[in-house]
Amino acid sequence: MFELWSNYYYFAVPLQILAIIHALKTGRKQWLYLLIFLPLVGVAIYFYMELLPEITHGTFLNNLQKYFLPKQKIKEWERKVLITDNITNRLGLSAAYAEQKKYDKAIDLSLSCLKGLYVDDPGIFLQLARQYFHNEQYEESIAYFDKLNAKNSGRFSIAEDELLYVRALDGTGKNDLADEGYRRVIRIHHSLEARYYYGQFLKKQQNNADARLQFQAIRAEIKLLPGYLRRKNAQWSRRALKELMSTK
Repeated sequence: MFELWSNYYYFAVPLQILAIIHALKTGRKQWLYLLIFLPLVGVAIYFYMELLPEITHGTFLNNLQKYFLPKQKIKEWERKVLITDNITNRLGLSAAYAEQKKYDKAIDLSLSCLKGLYVDDPGIFLQLARQYFHNEQYEESIAYFDKLNAKNSGRFSIAEDELLYVRALDGTGKNDLADEGYRRVIRIHHSLEARYYYGQFLKKQQNNADARLQFQAIRAEIKLLPGYLRRKNAQWSRRALKELMSTK
């Protein structure tokens, strides 16, 4: 019996500690109760729900470095810029700063790349649009998304960027355009993330009844998705449930 407990202890406890640290570092605090009070089962569920999708999509190692060795990537790109100060290395360093939420430095570097042959570069426009958005400079984000779309015949390449644009409209108080944009992204891309932010938008308009419909739709639609998409969208289902519990 003691040997069995010893083997369990040496196997389960380190995994539990690692999972708790990972949950704290990555902002997944909703898992702490399960990880602390049901360690082995909690770790298994945590791995399946949170880590397996990252491993499947090839983002696990990058995210691990981002949260546990936050300065390493910045130092690597700073070294590259010192050796060869070119546009590619500056944009890489800018992206590394943005990854650590050092958006002012990231934006300054991205802006410094808009010169010469790259003065109208769509890739730099996109990087700036995203960085301005995450720095809550929504007007600037919209401006660079508009510049990008002018070169792309008014089309977004991926749904995530279209949603950022709509959320920027929301952030600047352009409510009619934001409402139309959220509806469009939901209709065309069937995005649960868009439903969640549309629900929050409706709550800000004091339209709690319609907001609840969006959160309820997320909870219903996620059950219809294949397993890998349910895992990928699990956070929106959890957030929707939290909103439903707090929205009358």
